[in-house]
Amino acid sequence: MSGHSKWATIKHKKGAADARRGKIFTKLIKEITVAARNGGDPDSNPRLRGAIIAAKAENMPADNIKRAIQKGTGELPGATIEEAVYEGYGPSGVAMMVEVTTDNKNRTTSEIRHVFSKHGGNLGEAGCVSWMFTKKGYIVLPKELANEDKLLELVTDAGADDMKEDGSNWEVISSPDRFHAVVERLKSAKIEPAAAEVSMIPQTYVKLAGKNAAQMMRLMEELEDHEDVQHVYANFDIEEAELQALASTGSAR
Repeated sequence: MSGHSKWATIKHKKGAADARRGKIFTKLIKEITVAARNGGDPDSNPRLRGAIIAAKAENMPADNIKRAIQKGTGELPGATIEEAVYEGYGPSGVAMMVEVTTDNKNRTTSEIRHVFSKHGGNLGEAGCVSWMFTKKGYIVLPKELANEDKLLELVTDAGADDMKEDGSNWEVISSPDRFHAVVERLKSAKIEPAAAEVSMIPQTYVKLAGKNAAQMMRLMEELEDHEDVQHVYANFDIEEAELQALASTGSAR
């Protein structure tokens, strides 16, 4: 999984920049609204609880969160938001899943299809790649934050399933329902993850380098910049040094 955690870290830093532009607020509000359809009480709605935690982490005002919940529960009027998952392939046959929330599915489908084709990919049928992915809690921790034994003890006690080395980082894997417990345990120990999310983790990876790696990064970035896209998952494997170089030269922006 070399370079996988590095990409997660790049996404996390990019999210901070998006927050300054307000872009990430739009995506988080949509997620809260959709999650609140299953109930406005975060204590009994894990998805809503996770969405609120993510919003607070980006310093979203409490009033914005409240209004988004009320739109989801029907207490306030708002546009009808649909969820959709697109599956397809990137350069060199990289398997990809794109989760969106949209008020115009036809428009979004057309735009996502265009982005794929523009960067050497194509949309596929439902189910064509989803079987390759498993939903897991995924946490990235730079190695300098704590020694291996301490980290392993902390995350295991909190219910994590595994901890792996990935270049200059540790990757911690958990079930989705133990994800927040693991993150909170780390934070209580003054260990701040470089990235933390409930993610779709691929079973296998496709190695990329050179032009294919740069093209893959452009595809990922354009998809994640789309206002309707909530998450993009892919099974590419790019060496950490090359991934860092792509990011620093702007190929991954």
